[in-house]
Amino acid sequence: MEKSNFKFEELTVYQKSLDFVDDVYSITKKFPKNEMYGLTSQYRRASVSVSLNIAEGAGDTDAQFHRFLQMAWGSTKECVVCSTLARRQCFIISENEDKEVRTKLSKLAKMIISLQKFLKKSRT
Repeated sequence: MEKSNFKFEELTVYQKSLDFVDDVYSITKKFPKNEMYGLTSQYRRASVSVSLNIAEGAGDTDAQFHRFLQMAWGSTKECVVCSTLARRQCFIISENEDKEVRTKLSKLAKMIISLQKFLKKSRT
């Protein structure tokens, strides 16, 4: 069976966003069960939103893609807050794990912003 590929799947920023989703799911598995419908759900939805917005905007006009990347960037900020709350509530205990997640999140946000800048230049 031939594998079907979509153009956005080739974007590095999209691939990195999926890696981040994997990280968030791994981390939130350790959260307390009573957070399943609270912070766990919110953190997971925010991380997935990054990937979804990149995919949805790709292949559209540059202006539309820029708009979806703005929403993806907003979701990365939401993930920062979720990460901070998880650390403050001691759901993330390891400093190393917290630092690693925040570093990946920072790199992902920079990639999104760089792609937005590229799209803006190509329109002018």
